Amino acid sequence: MKNIILILTVLLVGKSQIQAQKLKEVLNANEVTMKQNIYQFKVESLDGSQFDFSTLRGKKVLVVNTASKCGLTPQYTDLQALYEEYGSDKFVIVGFPANDFMKQEPGTAEEIAEFCSKNYGVTFPMMSKITVKGQEMHPLYKFLTQKSKNGLQDSEVEWNFQKYLLNENGELVKVINPKVSPKDESIVNWIKG
Repeated sequence: MKNIILILTVLLVGKSQIQAQKLKEVLNANEVTMKQNIYQFKVESLDGSQFDFSTLRGKKVLVVNTASKCGLTPQYTDLQALYEEYGSDKFVIVGFPANDFMKQEPGTAEEIAEFCSKNYGVTFPMMSKITVKGQEMHPLYKFLTQKSKNGLQDSEVEWNFQKYLLNENGELVKVINPKVSPKDESIVNWIKG
């Protein structure tokens, strides 16, 4: 009798452990594919005011990390042209200065704002300088670069002017290499689509 009770106990415990493991796997699978959106974020703009991404509901959003002393800095021209042509109730560009790549954005908020305005006539929203890689990565960029948060893909910010495209629901839909022009057909077609 003791042997039967022992065997039944082992079977029940074993079955419970298997069920617990299966439940854990299901929960982990759901967690990995759980898609968040950008509307949860509030950041500081270059002028020090709060910028709430939830105000962009219904718009396509291009998020880009920028730098003033980079070989790709002239992309500000195409970003501004794109914003002037398509920026409206349906599309916006949000720039994030970052000093993560060869210290190519050393300026203060005031210096960055003056540089962008004076040299490129930037009128799209520019945020305060943040970190887009490493231990100090801003939570917004954790969302943009981690599949477990964005539901699309893991990515690394390769350099200044990497572009993240978000749909009207605030969900990441595409990551664009820094060297690709903001006026590239793939971006323009996405905006128009």
